[in-house]
Amino acid sequence: MLYELLFPLRHEAAWLGWLNVLRYVPFRAIAATVSAMLLSFVLAPWFIRELRRQQIGQVVRADGPESHKVKSGTPTMGGALILLSVLLPTILWCDMRNVFVWATTAVTAGYGVIGYLDDYLKIKLKSSRGVPGRYKLIGQLVIGGAVLSYAFLAREHLPNDWWDIRFNLGVPFVAFSKHPIVLPVWLYLPFAILVVIGTSNAVNLTDGLDGLAIGPVMINAGTYLVWAYLAGATFGIAHVAQRFVVARYLDIPFIASAGELSIYCGAMVGAGIGFLWYNTYPAQVFMGDVGSLALGGGLGMCAIFTKNELLSAVLGGVFFLEAVSVIVQVASFRLTGKRIFLMAPIHHHFEKKGWPEPKIIVRFWIISILLALFSLSSLKLR
Repeated sequence: MLYELLFPLRHEAAWLGWLNVLRYVPFRAIAATVSAMLLSFVLAPWFIRELRRQQIGQVVRADGPESHKVKSGTPTMGGALILLSVLLPTILWCDMRNVFVWATTAVTAGYGVIGYLDDYLKIKLKSSRGVPGRYKLIGQLVIGGAVLSYAFLAREHLPNDWWDIRFNLGVPFVAFSKHPIVLPVWLYLPFAILVVIGTSNAVNLTDGLDGLAIGPVMINAGTYLVWAYLAGATFGIAHVAQRFVVARYLDIPFIASAGELSIYCGAMVGAGIGFLWYNTYPAQVFMGDVGSLALGGGLGMCAIFTKNELLSAVLGGVFFLEAVSVIVQVASFRLTGKRIFLMAPIHHHFEKKGWPEPKIIVRFWIISILLALFSLSSLKLR
């Protein structure tokens, strides 16, 4: 909004020439990060007070660790504040005509609605169940499928550089241009939807300890910020008519319009920092499904649009491990009647083993940082 309103004014008067800075994606990404952080910091105290006044408190699982009993009644649905702090700065600083931006924000907002309904039912019914899983999956499938179908098939609204590679699969540590893997549309689109839904639910499963989910979310968002910017970055070279294309040098997909996604990612990092101030142990507010489902969906969309579909499982390794632990636990119990973990998701397993909550959280953050560095190394190791 600010970009579209102010940038055209740079030629209106000499003193408005400074508005030319808005053309640079890094400036707008920084502006979105700071805006989101300040918005979250400023609104959080009032938001938490309102949650307490409305008695919107966490409902703890009956079979959960004993240490979680004290969390009962802590304000939840703090993810609504995160969404506001992500979406508003994105709208302010992004070019909203960009298909990657509005598609990602649409999925984020849509999944946020699903999460809100889930949280609302948990609070109203005083139960930890909320919306039945199959209905949540149907909602995620409809929203993700509709948005991704448009972003992949609406030829008249898609940039040429994206149209040419949209069904190419990005393989970690393999040169994108030299060894392309092109999937048919009937296979790629369901796979892309699976990535988005899987990431959304994996983040949701990770959100079980104070600050456990938001840390890796910020780390993942910061990594996608780098990828999105490099995917569209070009630089002019003195005395040379041709521009230097970073993506071609690194042999990653060149998608000129993808750079705008770095502004969305910056807003997610800023909103996460502001939220973590109040969500760190012991938490004053919980994210709730309204935040975890939405943020996970947004990260999944970033993975698809930067062509890091497979690498997202490495970058989001903490989320992946949490999801796999639940799948393995359920499968083992149904097939053999035995549990592999003391409790799933796996962070509860470590709680049952006696690990203090802060130790689990920080160690998972450290793992997430290492995975992000390993993933970024794929930019040169090809």
